[in-house]
Order: sequence, then structure tokens, then C-alpha cells
Amino acid sequence: MTRRDLLLEIGLEEMPARFMPPALKQLEELAAEGLAEARLEYGGIRTLGAPRRLALLVTDLAAVQKDVVVQVRGPSLKAAYDEQGRPTKALLGFARSQGIKVADVVQQEVKGVPYVFADKVEAGRPAQEVLPRLLRDWLARLSFPKSMRWGWEETRFARPIRWLVALYGREVLPLEFAGVRAGNTSRGHRFLVPEPVPIDEPGRYEEALARAWVIADPRRRRELIWNEARELAAARGGSIQEDPDLLEEITFLVEYPTVLWGAIAEKHMHLPPEVLVTTMKEHQRYFPVQAGEDRLLPGFIAVANGIQGDAAAVRRGNERVLGARLEDAAFFWSEDRKQPLVTRLEKLERVVFLEKLGSVGDRVRRLTRLAGWLSGHLGLDSAVKAGAQRAAVLSKADLVTYMVNEYPELQGIMGEKYALLAGEDPAVARAIREQYLPRFAGDALPQSPQGRVLALADKMDAIVGCFILGLIPTGSQDPYGLRRHAQGICLIAMDGELPLSLSALGREAYAAYREQFALDASQEQVEQAMADFFAQRLRYLLGEAGVSYDVIDAVLAAGFDRPAQVLMRARALTEFRRHADFEALLTAYTRAANLAGKGEGGPVCPELFSDPAEGALWQAVQKAAADRAAAGSDFGAVLQIMADLRPAVDAFFDAVLVMAEDAEVRRNRLALLAAVTALMDGVADLSKIVTG
Repeated sequence: MTRRDLLLEIGLEEMPARFMPPALKQLEELAAEGLAEARLEYGGIRTLGAPRRLALLVTDLAAVQKDVVVQVRGPSLKAAYDEQGRPTKALLGFARSQGIKVADVVQQEVKGVPYVFADKVEAGRPAQEVLPRLLRDWLARLSFPKSMRWGWEETRFARPIRWLVALYGREVLPLEFAGVRAGNTSRGHRFLVPEPVPIDEPGRYEEALARAWVIADPRRRRELIWNEARELAAARGGSIQEDPDLLEEITFLVEYPTVLWGAIAEKHMHLPPEVLVTTMKEHQRYFPVQAGEDRLLPGFIAVANGIQGDAAAVRRGNERVLGARLEDAAFFWSEDRKQPLVTRLEKLERVVFLEKLGSVGDRVRRLTRLAGWLSGHLGLDSAVKAGAQRAAVLSKADLVTYMVNEYPELQGIMGEKYALLAGEDPAVARAIREQYLPRFAGDALPQSPQGRVLALADKMDAIVGCFILGLIPTGSQDPYGLRRHAQGICLIAMDGELPLSLSALGREAYAAYREQFALDASQEQVEQAMADFFAQRLRYLLGEAGVSYDVIDAVLAAGFDRPAQVLMRARALTEFRRHADFEALLTAYTRAANLAGKGEGGPVCPELFSDPAEGALWQAVQKAAADRAAAGSDFGAVLQIMADLRPAVDAFFDAVLVMAEDAEVRRNRLALLAAVTALMDGVADLSKIVTG
């Protein structure tokens, strides 16, 4: 039978742009899984989507399911045949019911008991019979960040469903969902084409919608928007920076993109570039246009949802909306500059940080204390310490400015600007901005010493406070961004190769809370929970850096309190794995470790040595320990030191019986082996390395 294409279109009220990509991915996965289970072969699967529709297009879909052989179990072998081996009534009845001859049954054991089975070929059903149930199932299984009910329906969906198209070739499938019966009629652009849009067959779906001012393929819309926006910017002597998130959002806000240039009044160009960019991107979904590295053109690029009439009127409308927002921003900028940051600190006492954990003013005092402690912990000089503490004092003052109240995305950024205007040290102002870095995956990290100190203090204070309250992330739930904070701490330490101890910083942060409040959670409880939490974050970061899973296991098993060292150890072990002496390293460690764990501890007593190989190994271990101390954080050298022990370790095992009958001799030899493995303490547990 001839194969045909399948089209499913779900027509909706406008969907939030952020719902669309995951919904289309789900729909594709559900279709691939469902068609495979239904034994319906196909050529390809595509998903299409715009603000008012989700669509699935399956090409060359088989007209009939593939036949399948089904095994039906009958009576046990004992019940199927009598003592003379003749078929019993039970077997005859079973064969008759399955439409087969007795001679065609097969025997198989089930949990040790032999049974007879009939192999039946189940003929495939026509696709028209199978597809309606499949489509209904896919619709029911689609999930969204938020769903709603409408009318008297119990069905939940992202937005109310207004129409359905379900076509197999030219045939309309009998599908009904959420009270809507499927047909072959779609809808075009909401305002430009109000009349229904008939779809003759799936292969003409995109063509029919294009005539109705809808570009169904989001990939094509994205390409059109990006290319036209860049061309328009270049024609004005500027350029636009790539912003995949903004481009994706705009792509799913429009059905038929029309790219427009809009002007910004010169009187607004005195505003800080960050204010202009944030207003355009976050509030209006416009593309800012750059004239150079640090300068913006007095214009923007907007994407309208199809224009059939006066494009100039649409452009003027966008200019008016942006102009009104920039008027507000200009007022905020003017008013905020009348009052230095330091005079705003009193207002922070009335801003709640976390329930039961006081105000933002309380938090500022904790950050100031932590900044001072961290400066000493990291070995920074007094000037850096003073700058970090001053930055901590002013760190949250911009939260009570007009600008940040309206544009929360600018916290820290405006703090830096207002601090500079007030005559603060540029290093202090920079630290105020850098405290929030990194804001997202791949973002820049703080580079100034004051900024690193304040960023570490800010993130650890937030983590410890939430853990004290039991607000520990679970599953995908992380409302306070604690995973991002923990990753930020580790990345900052790694990037600056800082001698940061996570546990020491956590204890100091806890002590700062304890000075201010009566706490329900003990320090030990918080420390244990945080240790597991940071171990998971380090495991993730090392994996993202391309470190193999067994190397990650090895270095984390040897300790993870100092993130910078964790990364150095992982890199050293990864590099040494390619070294010719890697086998010697593993052999020396593994032979010693296999028995060392059976020991009871205690010192090595040379007077108990009875074979020269013992003394030779002990001398080699002592020299290796001294060499390791001299190597410091050169972990590649430490691994080489361990590898160089292999001849002495091999000679020891060849010469003596470790598990000697004499208890003291046995204990001493095990202690000697423990001294060998101790050379890897704090570097890596090489037993975690997978070979072969």
C-alpha cells in the first residue's frame, strides 16, 4: 500500500515563547517513540511551530503496521501430554483456539517449568485505525511549565486549544481532544488573514500557511530575522551582537517576521549603555545596534508580526513605546545621582533578605566581615582587604535606587556607576559590579582581587543562609539559584587558582549568622549538607571540562575542599594517563593498596625488617615523601614520584610474604604499604581508575 504523509496541527491561543522549544522537542520525541512502538515505519519527522500553533509532520508513513509474531503460552508440558505422549484435551483445545496444528506448538521453560507455546502472526492494522489513538496520546502527554483549564473542560494544556488538523494524506483522521474535533482547516495570521485556511494534504501545509502570512518553520523564521536584522544594521553603519536567547524568543513571538529600524532620540543617548541595552532587550525585545566596541547607534531593530499596511506607523509606534521607557530611565538616572550610595544604607535595614534571617542591612554586615576574613584566608594585602570591605559595605545599596528597582537586571552594574560618581575607589566600584559574576553559564568571572573576594562572600552567605533554613535544592527545584552560586564559587577559585577552603569559608559564614540570630540548624548539619552539595557541583564542572568520569571519581575521593587544587589534580592525572609511566604508577599504587587496607595502622618500625627489600622500600618511601613535599602543587611531579616507586614495590612483594604469621611483622609490613599509598593522599584515589 502507498505510504502517505501525516500532519498534526494544534491550534492555540498565543503560547509563551519560552514554552515553544521544549514543547516541539517533546512532540518529536513522543512521535518517534509512539510510531516505533506502533510498528509504523516512516521516512522522517519534523516539528513546526509559531505562537498560535504546534505542528508535527511525518513523511512517508507506512499505510499498515508491520506484522509481529506473538507467542501465546498454553498449558504446561505435563498437562499437554498424557503418559503415552499423546495430546491431552487441554492441548487440543489450546491448538484449536489459536488456529494452529498440535504439531506446530513449541516448548519453552518459564521459571524452570516447561510449557507449550503457539507462535501467532499478528497482522498489522491500517494506519488510519492506529493513528487517532496515538495522536490523542501524544496530545495528552505534552507537558508545559504552566498549564491551564478553560471553559468546562477538564483537559489541561499550555493555552486553550482552538482548532486541530489531523491529516493522513488527504484523509482527515477521526481525532477529538479537549472538545475540539480535528479537520483539514487551519488558520492564518490572526489579523491579516481572518478566514480559514484549508490544507489539502500534509506536504502543502507550509505552502498554504505562507500564503496566509504564517511561516510555520521556526528555523526559517530565525534565519530570516537574523539575516535581515544584520543587513539593516550594516546599512546604518552598525552591527548587532549575537544573542541566541533573544533571537529564539523573538522567533517564537512572531508568525511572519517583518524587521524594522527605529530611531532613539538623541536626548536619551546620554544614558549608560547598559540601561539602553537592557531597556531594548529585556523590556521591548529589540536588537541594540552598535557603532563600535563601546558605542551604540541612536537606533534599534524591532521585529513586527507581519505588516500589510503602513510600516511607518508601526515603526513610530515602537519608537514611542521605547521613548516612554527611556524617559522613565532618564528620570531614574537623574534622581539616583542626587544621593550618594552610602546615604542609602539605612534603607537596607527595611528590606528583608530571608524570613528569619533578617534584613539586607544584616547581610551587608555579614558580607563585610566575610570579606575581611577571606582577604586574610587568601593571603591578600591590607589595601585589597580594605577595598573588599568597603565594596561589601556598599554592595547592596543600589538595590534601593530607582533604576535597579525598575531594572533589577542592572543590580551591581548601576552600583558601580553610582559608586564612581560618588568618588569611590575604582577598585571598590568594580568589585560592586563583579560580586554577581558569573550570572549564568559561560558568563565572565570576576578578575579583580576585591571582586573575587566579594563574589565569594556573597555566594557563600546566600548558600549557608538557605541551608540553615533547610532550603536545599532538590531535583530540578532551585528557586534561590544555589547551584549557580556554588558553581560560581568553584569557578572563581579555579580561575584564579585561589587557595580557597570551602569548609573554612562555610564555617565563617555560619559563624556570621550565629552572631546575629538564633539558628535551628547546627553547624555540623549545614557542613555535611554543603559538602555533598559542593561535591556534586564539582563533579558537574569537571565533567563539563571534559574530565573522564573515573578521573573525577579518583580526585574527588581524595578530597574536594579546595576547588582550585581539585582541577589541578584532575588535569595532572588526565595528562599523566597519556604518559609512558602511567602503568607503573597504577601498578605501584594498586599492589600496595590491595593489602594496605587490611592493616591496623601504626608507625613503620625499621628494626622489624628482616629482608633488604623492606629497608629498600622504606628508604624509597621516605625519599618520595620528601620529594612530594618539595613538589608542592605540581601534581604531575607527585604522580611521577609514585610511578618511580614501582621497582621497589615489586622487589618488596617478590622478597617477602606480607601476611606473615608473626603479628608484629605482619602489622609492620602492612604499615609500610600504607606509607606507600599515603603518598597519594590528597591527590587521587587511584583505585577508582578504570583500565582496559
